[in-house]
Amino acid sequence: MKLTDIRVGEKGRVLDYRSGNFSYRQKLLAMGLTPGVLFEVIRVAPLGDPVQLFVRGSFISLRKKESDDLLVEKML
Repeated sequence: MKLTDIRVGEKGRVLDYRSGNFSYRQKLLAMGLTPGVLFEVIRVAPLGDPVQLFVRGSFISLRKKESDDLLVEKML
């Protein structure tokens, strides 16, 4: 599932990363988006880009292209 499939107010968990841009993966890991971490979607811009997340006590924003590298699951 992609991050864009999770709606505002819902929570999810990072499962893994898609293969590809290694340098950007390192940036996401440094921001705290490690496999297994829980997050909440706080806000999505009107055109869907960027997406604001609450992760580990911090707010981060990701562009749609950047968030497509994340494999996530929705938490119930």
